[in-house]
Amino acid sequence: MPTAKRDQGSRSSYDRFKEYQGKRYTGMAIGRGHHWKYDPGDWTEKKVTPDKWEIHYAVNKHRKGRAPEGSGAPVGTSHHWYILADQVVTKLDANTYSTELKGTKYKLAHKRAEKETWSASERAQRKRLAQILREMLAELEAAPAETPAAEPPARKRAPARRQPRASIPAAGEGRAPDHAPLHDGQASPDHGMTH
Repeated sequence: MPTAKRDQGSRSSYDRFKEYQGKRYTGMAIGRGHHWKYDPGDWTEKKVTPDKWEIHYAVNKHRKGRAPEGSGAPVGTSHHWYILADQVVTKLDANTYSTELKGTKYKLAHKRAEKETWSASERAQRKRLAQILREMLAELEAAPAETPAAEPPARKRAPARRQPRASIPAAGEGRAPDHAPLHDGQASPDHGMTH
């Protein structure tokens, strides 16, 4: 049966040990990907500081297309991911926003279908997460600084016309003091005060 043979090959490919940077792993090969369709779901968020929100999103997702029978992780397997993402949201009308989320997800642990415990303890998962965040911080700090936007070329100025010299009045002869009030009672803006 060609189908059974292919399914067995898919399973063995998933379970076969692979190597990445000197470490062994099982599962999908590096460079492969998924395309998912998400059910309508609820994204809830709560503001906890001026710039920080707690978010929660729970929904079923479905593979676009069909997985080969018996491929991938067995039904009941769980994965614990940590997602670092960039989200851009644009208001379209009073109640509608477009949203785009791009980022990276990191596996902290998995739980096999027949097991009750995760592959890593909570302490080990926190330690792995701290390592991920340190690596991300190092990448951000090592990134080259943004190059400033190019300034438009300077326009040529017409040569200044020579003005006749005005006589400077002596103190008390019609010259206003430097802190002279403007018509609205405030000092001139070039002396540190504003309207």
